[in-house]
Amino acid sequence: MVRNHYSFKKIMTGSDLSRRRLPVMCATSGNPGPVVWLTACSHGDEVSGIVVIQEVFKTIRRRLLCGAVHAFPLMNPLGFESGMRHITPSGEDLNRSFPGNANGSLGERIAHTIFDTITATSPDLVVDVHNDWTDSMPYVLVDHDPGKAHQKSYRHALHAARQAGMCVIVDEEELHQSLSFNLLLRDIPALTFELGQPYTVSESNVTCGVQAIWNILADLGMIAPRETPFRYPLPPGYTHDSPLRYSDKPYGAKSGIIRFLAAPGDVVKAGQPLARIVNAFGRRQETLTAVTDGIVLGHADSSVAFPGVPVMAFGVRMTTGDNKQ
Repeated sequence: MVRNHYSFKKIMTGSDLSRRRLPVMCATSGNPGPVVWLTACSHGDEVSGIVVIQEVFKTIRRRLLCGAVHAFPLMNPLGFESGMRHITPSGEDLNRSFPGNANGSLGERIAHTIFDTITATSPDLVVDVHNDWTDSMPYVLVDHDPGKAHQKSYRHALHAARQAGMCVIVDEEELHQSLSFNLLLRDIPALTFELGQPYTVSESNVTCGVQAIWNILADLGMIAPRETPFRYPLPPGYTHDSPLRYSDKPYGAKSGIIRFLAAPGDVVKAGQPLARIVNAFGRRQETLTAVTDGIVLGHADSSVAFPGVPVMAFGVRMTTGDNKQ
């Protein structure tokens, strides 16, 4: 028998004495098994993950065979209610505040509550759901390699990412205060879903996220496997089990209006034109070309180009100098 339980974690008391809380969801099977956490909306404008978790919990009682699934569906209610990425009162980025501090800033206190609640359950996997640029394809993001001491959890995170059925991207940047990276440092496998547009719920991206979670739970033996697992379509020559490296280059050298020449999901070749930068009269200032072969992950949300500011993101093949997979 599977039991669903909903509760709250207090984060602060308002000036009107109202209590601000984080909702917590839990589905527990009567059979022992893996423990998985789902988290969403650490950035208040990234809302699709909330609905992904809601949709999973709508049917989890009928599907869960063993173990437990926990969730923080709304980690940044203050930012969510104002449509802002950051925690509204303090201006902090919650996903740059982990592992948190019980006596620190507001962001660090919220992060501490979340992090301690998750780690207390000794989970086998944590899936943190985010949104990317408005015009982007869904993908799974795995952190930069945390080092030899944490290779077991990192390998498990890569394995889970491959099961999700989306393009797997390994981050170039070391985000030392993100939720997923700090979990890896605690030897807890963690990965991130990037599910396209922020601000409003994208039903197609919600479907991708839900199906990817079912894939992962099936691989862990927590639900029955499907005859045909979910696979987001990738271009010929690219597979769901071969990680790519994240890149946001080339950067432009001019200011102006961006005219994109390649769309999310397109395969581009080194030297191929990607975007034209034009001035107010429509005259070309420069043309950005691909540094290497890869898949276009997304476009910047703004049509304004500035020198040294990324305008597109790519998944490119791993090289000898990249993380060892």
